Amino acid sequence: MSKPTILVIDDEIRSQEALRRVLCDEFLVFTASGAEAAETLLEQERVEAILCDQRMPGETGVAFLKRARERWPETVRIIISGYTDSEDIIAGVNEAGIFQYVTKPWEPETLLEIVREASRLFRLQSENHAASLEIKLDSKSLGRVVADKRKSLKSRFGFDRLLCCDASPLKGAIDLARRIARYDIPVLITGESGTGKELLARALHYNSHRGEKPFVVENCGALPDTLLESELFGTKRGAFTGAMEDRIGLFEQASGGTIFLDEIGDTSPAFQVKLLRVLQEGEIRPLGARGPRKIDVRVIAATNHDLEKDVAEGRFRRDLYYRLAGLRLHVPPLRDRPMDLPLIAQRLVEQAAKSFGKKIGAIAPETLARLQDYDWPGNVREMQNEISRMVALADGPELGPDLLSEPVREKRLATQFGFASIQLPEAQGALKDHVERLEERLIAESLRRHRHNISRAAEELGLSRVGLRAKLQRYGLERLN
Repeated sequence: MSKPTILVIDDEIRSQEALRRVLCDEFLVFTASGAEAAETLLEQERVEAILCDQRMPGETGVAFLKRARERWPETVRIIISGYTDSEDIIAGVNEAGIFQYVTKPWEPETLLEIVREASRLFRLQSENHAASLEIKLDSKSLGRVVADKRKSLKSRFGFDRLLCCDASPLKGAIDLARRIARYDIPVLITGESGTGKELLARALHYNSHRGEKPFVVENCGALPDTLLESELFGTKRGAFTGAMEDRIGLFEQASGGTIFLDEIGDTSPAFQVKLLRVLQEGEIRPLGARGPRKIDVRVIAATNHDLEKDVAEGRFRRDLYYRLAGLRLHVPPLRDRPMDLPLIAQRLVEQAAKSFGKKIGAIAPETLARLQDYDWPGNVREMQNEISRMVALADGPELGPDLLSEPVREKRLATQFGFASIQLPEAQGALKDHVERLEERLIAESLRRHRHNISRAAEELGLSRVGLRAKLQRYGLERLN
């Protein structure tokens, strides 16, 4: 694990060297003889704490730290001085947000303990974004806040939150995840959208030795390359137009913990090259930075793509695939887990009832049968929306079938038409209306399966792109695209 970075500012070289000797075993120590050199270092490095001499030529330590507070507010600030002027001390606390005021001559062990505490406070602040040096929490209080938060997260995201019975196809994946959670190897989780891939990733993290450290999430498919690089690797002030301050990337924010890269299959070939280098070298280079920085994180990636097929067809780098897939876990869709549905449905009812302040404890047998009969193309996420809607509409203690939305109430047709389980409405009304509704559903299912790729869906349905677009407009399905 990389050492915490400390910046020592003193115009006397002998003082710099004395401080370096005391701190270098536990910290990466940078030194500067004045404000200008210090600012240059702060722009280039992620500094956890500054030790600044009060009396320097040209500018006092308090004045410099006051300016540093405005640009780098997360960095913990310490003043070292041979003077005990009360006005300096008051100004340091009130204007520069000083963490500690250390008087000369200092004791090595005392100074070392102060810097350890400053580094600890910096990291606690990073983990608990709601708390900062500005709200005057001491490190013990902040430590309790973060410890309570970690305990709550571990209970919320344990393996027990992944509901399944012994006969479930998910049980094998969960059992395997339990066995490898404590080992520091990369994991690739595959499965359709809404199946619970992130829940499995969180369970892996909170049941590992990294469970006391941050768990950071990034959806790689939601951002263009430049923004994705900025989010993951960080940026230095002035790296591009609009970069007005340093930005710590998610890889550094996850230091010691886990980073979860969702939708990794949607990344571009250019970004895949950069990510591969990060995983190979164990270091990142923020945009605009002069040099790399070491990182210590576990990487868990997820995708709803068939990455092996993408690798074979040249859409995903083979070497990156093997870097990510140290272990592969598959989360099956809900339609393949009908035995788990009663457990999941009951849990969702309890959560929704608690959220809405309602007393609902049961699902009617007919309602449960309809839920089990439905294919759930949106998986658990869709079921959660359905049950939340039912609980919100319910007037009594039981959820009856009348509360189901129309798609779930409709009967399932057993015949399989090549790629989807088709559902038809009750046999009432004009044939033309039924045909149009069936056509609408076929188009929607094809689009979902091909991830809204017009060309592939049109080819499968035997339509031209123009013809498919016309039908999308006719049925109001443009929103799916």
